[in-house]
Parts: sequence; structure tokens; C-alpha cells
Amino acid sequence: MSVPVPATRQLADLRAPQVAAALSPASIVVQPLGAVEQHGPHLPFVTDQLIANRVADAAVAEAARQGIDVWLLPSLAYTKSNEHAWSAGTIWLSADTLLRVLDDIGRCVATTSARKLVFFNGHGGNSALVGVANRELRLAHGLMTFLAHPGVPPDQGGSSPAEELGMGIHGGIDETSLMLYLAPELVDMSAASRNVPEHLAGNRYVRFGGRVGFGWLSDDFGPDGHIGDPTLATAERGKELFEGSVAAFVEALGEIAAFEFHP
Repeated sequence: MSVPVPATRQLADLRAPQVAAALSPASIVVQPLGAVEQHGPHLPFVTDQLIANRVADAAVAEAARQGIDVWLLPSLAYTKSNEHAWSAGTIWLSADTLLRVLDDIGRCVATTSARKLVFFNGHGGNSALVGVANRELRLAHGLMTFLAHPGVPPDQGGSSPAEELGMGIHGGIDETSLMLYLAPELVDMSAASRNVPEHLAGNRYVRFGGRVGFGWLSDDFGPDGHIGDPTLATAERGKELFEGSVAAFVEALGEIAAFEFHP
């Protein structure tokens, strides 16, 4: 007897027989990664998770409409946020714990017939570790693994508005604009202030986005914990960023669907 598969693209909404009927080696499983961490005095702790969830939800729905076989897992809220450990309310996993959690997720996905797993990461502090996990999961479980972001963080080669001197990496114009568009009730613009490490702006190498990285904690650059200029944020900019992020991830999912190691 055939098993009907519902229209949902939320993998957790399926019943056990439906997983076997719905997933195939061509299926893509998307695991959003968020964070529960301070974002300055003006943004909520849920910022990274909320943005990753909203972009992933919209992109997966659109990709499925375009015929891409993609499934969305519930997001992982607690990740590697120890650069904000100084701030009460931040809940973070150690690097070792997160690597083990990502391996466990990969091991479980590998019990299905899906062969492609995408980590959709809303928190820049996870990126290096997820890159390590991708290779470990490839070796341990045979999955094809990928890392994507709603927007590449400025300290990892992504763009940042000129007003932030390329260093608006946390709670600045772009994140605040996205939150003003997606969840304005959670934003307090009266508490927003500019905090850009302008003393690094003249450096060619040692700066956010430069070729020489450095270890940092978010309160190394001021007691409020944000790095950027949220005072310039607007909901209109947030709408443009959100729609651009969704479109880019849909396009990326199309390439992931076609991706093979050998032509």
C-alpha cells in the first residue's frame, strides 16, 4: 500500500512510514543553526536563530515549489557562543560538545536515504567549527555536507556597510535592519548606539575581514557587546536583505541538488 506524503517540508512533521516514502538519495536535509546570545542592548538573544529560521523556512518552501527535493529540520538553538559568555543569559555549547552534537545529527540523517546535509548557520561564531564538522561527517557517515549562511559574516569575507568600515559584525546595521523587518516588537532602537572599532580601520591585515585573524570576545570592544552601528538600521533595508537572502539560498539549494564530486 502506498504511503501518502503531506505537502509539508518540515521533516519532523512526517510519520515514520512517510520518511521512507518521501526521502531518497536525491533529498537535501537542511539543519538551521541559531544561537541564544546577547546582541547588545537593542536586540534580543534570539536574533541569530530567528533570522536563520525565517530565511530557511521561506527558502525551503520556494525551493520545493521549484521542484527541489529539500526537507527542513527544527533549528538548533544552542551553539558555540562563548565569545558572549560574559553576558548572563547567553547559553552556549563548548566546541567539543557542538562537534559531537553535529556528528550525532549527521549520524541520524544518514539512517535515512537522504545523502546531502546542509547546515544553515545564522551565527558567525559557528562557521569555523561547522567547516570542521562537514569533513568529519563526510568521513564518518558518507554524507555530502554543506555550510550556508543567511549572509556571510563580514569577518569571514562577507560585506558590511561602508558606514561600519567593513566591520559591522554583531548587532550592527544589517542584523538590526533584519530584526526591524522580521520582529520589530523585539527591537529597542532607543537603546541602539554606534560601536565600530575605528582604530582597526586603517589596518590592512589585522582587522575584522582582514587576512590575519585574531581571537576576540564581544566585550573586548566595549561593554555593550555589539560591534557595528545599529542606529542606521531600517526595516526597508531589512526587507531587501531578507528577500536577497532567501533568493540566494534558493539558488544555492539548486546547485546543491545538482552537486556531485565527479561530473
